Amino acid sequence: MHIRGFADEAEARVVYPARDAERSEHAISDYRKSDPRSRVHEPGYLSTNEHQIAPIGVFDSGAGGFTILTALRQELPNENYVYFGDSAHCPYGTRSEADITELSLQACRFLLAQGVKLIVVACNTASQAALSTLRATFTIPFVGVVPAVKPAARATMRGRVGVAATNQAARATYLRQLIDEFASDIQVYAVGCPELVTLVEHGELDGPLVEETLRHALRPLLDKQVDVIVLGCTHFPALRPAIERVAGKQVQVIDSGGAVARRTHAVLDTEGLLRPDDASGGQLQIWCSGDEQNFSSVASKVLGYPVIACRSMG
Repeated sequence: MHIRGFADEAEARVVYPARDAERSEHAISDYRKSDPRSRVHEPGYLSTNEHQIAPIGVFDSGAGGFTILTALRQELPNENYVYFGDSAHCPYGTRSEADITELSLQACRFLLAQGVKLIVVACNTASQAALSTLRATFTIPFVGVVPAVKPAARATMRGRVGVAATNQAARATYLRQLIDEFASDIQVYAVGCPELVTLVEHGELDGPLVEETLRHALRPLLDKQVDVIVLGCTHFPALRPAIERVAGKQVQVIDSGGAVARRTHAVLDTEGLLRPDDASGGQLQIWCSGDEQNFSSVASKVLGYPVIACRSMG
């Protein structure tokens, strides 16, 4: 196996591959000791029906999670949703793991205050850095985002796969472990593309400037003659039409939105939390930590329909 774009092997941590992002028990223990309020339990006084009709929470560092939200609403149209975009602290991909974890904890506390029954961490970077800590802190079910390495390994004809991600996700040990388990017999190249996050956060989804930025960002992968590109950041599917043009017809582009939506459906079903068919639903609330007018404009472009975001003052 040949892997590009990773830190030195000596820096590798032992993690379980193909599962949610792993953090050491030591790290989790240190956090919980430093914040005795960190363990939050789901209210026990709610009836089963009240849990079922509660909304699904979705959070991302910004507008990228709307690509996951779109897949969720297609898979589970009867559910209500509360979306939180931490636009004041975007992008997460250039931050430390400790910062990402703390910001993720804050986002989840906000969503819990809105009464959600399950939280989808619609951010690859946050899923890899913080998901284990979130599950150790809160009792609510979580669904994270996993880079689509497994389907990419199955799809490639040349044995060459590219992974476009944020800087941190491209270097993450977790991604390496996914590759070790599912793509050990092919060549995988990972590259950080933070400029693509910036495009989406500015609402620039297509056009000559976008294509030029994509050509520069994806050149390291295309020069390796990959025939599959994994979109390892939830912002990137918002640029999919332009990415497919730049990559060319011979390159298949894969993301994990559909898989996340199906996994969410399965978890809700297993936990008995699916919204009853006879209960009205389909409502969406959008919150952000930054400028709400700008976020509303970007959200409307990514989703393809007009929405209005509110600013969280937490």
